[in-house]
Amino acid sequence: MLASPRCGAKTRRGGSCRSPAVRGKRRCRMHGGAAKSGAPRRNRNARKHGRFTRRAINRRKRIEALLADARKLLRELKG
Repeated sequence: MLASPRCGAKTRRGGSCRSPAVRGKRRCRMHGGAAKSGAPRRNRNARKHGRFTRRAINRRKRIEALLADARKLLRELKG
């Protein structure tokens, strides 16, 4: 057990995980070494709320640009 390879994941404290890695993998069972673990393919998490779809991101960028233009105009009008 002590000679087995260790998980390469970082913990929240910044250190490395001390758990043994799953056989044939570089991570322990808690950090993605288990079968079918990890994030879903093609970012299926974004489908839950739609906040990170291309359309939503582009919309936010356009709004930010419009607000930046409005702030710039207000600064010019003040001084």
